Amino acid sequence: MNGQARMEREVRAILDGAQGAVPPEIHPEAVRRGGRMLRRRRVLRRLAWLALCLALTAFFVWVLLARPWVEPPSKTTPPLTGW
Repeated sequence: MNGQARMEREVRAILDGAQGAVPPEIHPEAVRRGGRMLRRRRVLRRLAWLALCLALTAFFVWVLLARPWVEPPSKTTPPLTGW
């Protein structure tokens, strides 16, 4: 029997063995922590959406005011040649 099959047999024996009992006081604590974790995720997700919306709003306001697609006016006149 090779090493891989032996290790697989040992792992299966451990997993098939008797499982320890979970103390009853763990359940309410797990529910409380899980609820808190879900609330934190929800708040963080909403804050991320709010930040994205604010960034998009700021970008569109900048675009409307700065109009970056318009070429800025020339500060000097081109030289007159060929007169």
